[in-house]
Amino acid sequence: MKFRAKVVDVACLNHFTRIVNTISKLTKSCILRLTSDKLFFILSDKVASGGVAMWCQLFQPSLSSHTRIVTHDIPVTIIPRKLWNDFEEPSVPDFDVSIYLPVLKTMKSVVERMKNLSNHIVIEANQNGEMNLKIDTELVSVTTHFKELGNPPWVEDGTQSDSFQRRDPTNMAKARVDIKRLLQFLAGQQVNPSKAICNIVNKKVIHFVLLHEDVSLQYFIPALV
Repeated sequence: MKFRAKVVDVACLNHFTRIVNTISKLTKSCILRLTSDKLFFILSDKVASGGVAMWCQLFQPSLSSHTRIVTHDIPVTIIPRKLWNDFEEPSVPDFDVSIYLPVLKTMKSVVERMKNLSNHIVIEANQNGEMNLKIDTELVSVTTHFKELGNPPWVEDGTQSDSFQRRDPTNMAKARVDIKRLLQFLAGQQVNPSKAICNIVNKKVIHFVLLHEDVSLQYFIPALV
């Protein structure tokens, strides 16, 4: 079966292309879900089993205009309705720390250099706007510090647990992850987010959230033992 899409206006097409290019750096295939007002790109590997997961949401009005029409046919496989529940939006984890990311290009440059030293990287952060990227092996120990990054106002929104709100803001939460997966996420970004957030569930998972106008992208990387 084939899926035919029509995108109008060159600017809209370029915007859509940047999003697809970003996703193509994260996965070779994904689930495309369509509703009356949104498009969703979904990668649903089980984080608990060591896989990464992704949820990208795009509002269709951003692809609307009244000029040029471009069409492209893509082979697809239809997912039976009985399996649709397997592709619901992932629940936001009850994280220990939530922090704004540094400039993604800067973070990518740091991680690229660290990749030559180790296959794993530790990301740690606190509610005081501090984040560290760490490599620790038998031969070398390297840490890059970021300060005054700021923290999203989850406490004021009342969207987090009491334990999160009582947490000492200087306490670090951390997760050790596959450095190639982190670099894959950073290297593929073409969304140019207005906000980039990192949520950490201590020693369990890193949850990245990129927000930009009509686009939101969530990406989950499981922690290594």
